[in-house]
Amino acid sequence: MLKVIEFMWLIVGLGNPGSKYLLTRHNVGFMALDYLCQGAGVPSENGKVEHKAMTIDFKWDSEPVKLVKPQTYMNLSGESVSALLQYYKIPIEKLLVIHDDLDQPFGQIRIKSQSGDGGHNGLKSLIETLGTNNFLRVKIGIGRPQDPRFEIADYVLQKFSKTESEVLPDVLNEAVDAIECVIFDGPINAMNRFNVRKKE
Repeated sequence: MLKVIEFMWLIVGLGNPGSKYLLTRHNVGFMALDYLCQGAGVPSENGKVEHKAMTIDFKWDSEPVKLVKPQTYMNLSGESVSALLQYYKIPIEKLLVIHDDLDQPFGQIRIKSQSGDGGHNGLKSLIETLGTNNFLRVKIGIGRPQDPRFEIADYVLQKFSKTESEVLPDVLNEAVDAIECVIFDGPINAMNRFNVRKKE
């Protein structure tokens, strides 16, 4: 009888380590994983450091998952993710990356695969290191600065505005719902559910 190999999901939140970046727009991937842990009742002290990342392992209902926060800073995120995929022999189909997206309105959640980096340095590092863009992403919209002269590099490292902060918990909860939908209902069903543009 053939043994069925059970691969874990590698769920990666992109962000920068350290208190300086804790609540910045670029760290919304980290924030989403924190919300996932809270919702699943997984204590953060269960985490460990491996392959230049903070990781937490648990069974999400029937699915084994490893939550990953690379500690390499955004531009080198691929180093950690690639090492974890290789070490645990996880197929690319089980990689799910959570990240901020400038080209979506604040709060919009979309699920994508096989798209470019969109100018996102974390995605750029992942694509270069993995040698493919064929992995799933949950994109969390942060919008662009209202003033086009505002430097993007400064904007993404700013904290959310007061108005944004008030609705951010709802946005993060929806991101967790999207992650759950990908894992338990499949990417296609998740895209059909979350990639519908909401009416203003």
